[in-house]
Amino acid sequence: MDKSKVNILVVDDERGLCAGVQEALRREGYSVDAAHDADAALKLTAQCLYNLVITDVKMPGLDGVELLRQVQGRSRDTLFILMTAFGTVERAVEAMKEGAYDYLTKPLDMKRLRALVLKALEFQALVAENNELRLRLQKRSEPSPLLGASEGIGAIARLIDEVAQSEVTVLIEGESGTGKELVARSIHLRSARRDRSFISVNCAALPEQLLEAELFGHVKGAFTGAIANKPGRFQLADGGTLFLDEIGDLSPKGQGDLLRVLEDGGFRMVGGTDLVRVNVRVIAATNKKLQEAVAAGRFREDLFYRLQIVPIVVPPLRERAEDIPLLVENFLEHFAARHKRRRKEMSTEALQLCQRFPWPGNVRQLRNVIERLVITHRSATIDAADLPDFLRAHDRSTTTFMVRHGMSLAEVEKLLIRQTLTHITDNREESARALGISRRALQYKLKQYGLLTEPQSVADDSTRSEEKSR
Repeated sequence: MDKSKVNILVVDDERGLCAGVQEALRREGYSVDAAHDADAALKLTAQCLYNLVITDVKMPGLDGVELLRQVQGRSRDTLFILMTAFGTVERAVEAMKEGAYDYLTKPLDMKRLRALVLKALEFQALVAENNELRLRLQKRSEPSPLLGASEGIGAIARLIDEVAQSEVTVLIEGESGTGKELVARSIHLRSARRDRSFISVNCAALPEQLLEAELFGHVKGAFTGAIANKPGRFQLADGGTLFLDEIGDLSPKGQGDLLRVLEDGGFRMVGGTDLVRVNVRVIAATNKKLQEAVAAGRFREDLFYRLQIVPIVVPPLRERAEDIPLLVENFLEHFAARHKRRRKEMSTEALQLCQRFPWPGNVRQLRNVIERLVITHRSATIDAADLPDFLRAHDRSTTTFMVRHGMSLAEVEKLLIRQTLTHITDNREESARALGISRRALQYKLKQYGLLTEPQSVADDSTRSEEKSR
């Protein structure tokens, strides 16, 4: 452990004690700040991420327990050690239930303080290591459909990080097979709820007569066959996250029931009379255009706006063809390990063919194709001729692409530019000539359509062009 990189905050209104603790820990090599009340401590914790806060329990204004609640509300990994006089030991014990690591009684034993600080930091390092291991194992167990360097995937990754630490309801929109559930799980795993349950419900798979019982549970005798109380998905997700997939297929009654829970925070089990309250974060997903369903009267407008506090739109694979090589590489590695096959690679021609295919089944379809090839193909290299017939049949020309009914001119132009850069040449000047526009106009359109994923490359092109003109 590099102690100089460990940030500790000491909080106590007794300035002499505060200075003594600060000096003792600085001699150990830690970076230590001090504050003399909770308000000052809150300002410091908003500016700096502290590994450990050592605070008095009883202070003017906010006490140490309330300081713990507020700091850990936005920085859950910050540990707390409380200093307490004999009369406030009960308050310190209460703080440990709130998440404090430990407490010390005054007058302080500096030797015990130093030992407890080291123990707390070792515990923190172990927790961090376990979290990293869990993320590594998760990545190894199932490759992410959201791999890639495209602007759309980058925007989703940033949005996931932003909303994960909040409690807002999220609506994830996208075609089937794009990875909507993975987005929901990523939000859950980055949130303060990550150690609690992630419960998934496919709304389209539940018949209306069973939906209420599945979501809210039922009591014994509520209907024929209800031989015992059974908790619903909301109760199972208490403290965690409830993922409602295919929310667009929820029945009108189900929509009303869900809205009531989201607004009131409570519900009654089927056949029950007691009001049940749970602490659940709801994340919904749909492959339908809910705004169109609202306009057509098939989906409640008030529920739509209640769900869509933060919308996340997952792009189809055909709109991020530049991510396909990375996805293919990860799928090849993953399935070779899972099925105990030797590692395979895909030829450049085969990769280009994959990039030209529109993938109506999105990443799920690509994933299935790669798994089939890993299992059935014997050679170490997968060539274009080894790809499935439907891929080769579609590949009439690298200069053709599919325009869907209802696409706007801007969408067609964006697709044409992407296809030119992906399949003809990634050189900006050559692409501009092929498109019949200037290099400056191409750069403007790349920025306009969010395709400028490699600004340094564009800058290099510009520099080379200027050097040629000299």
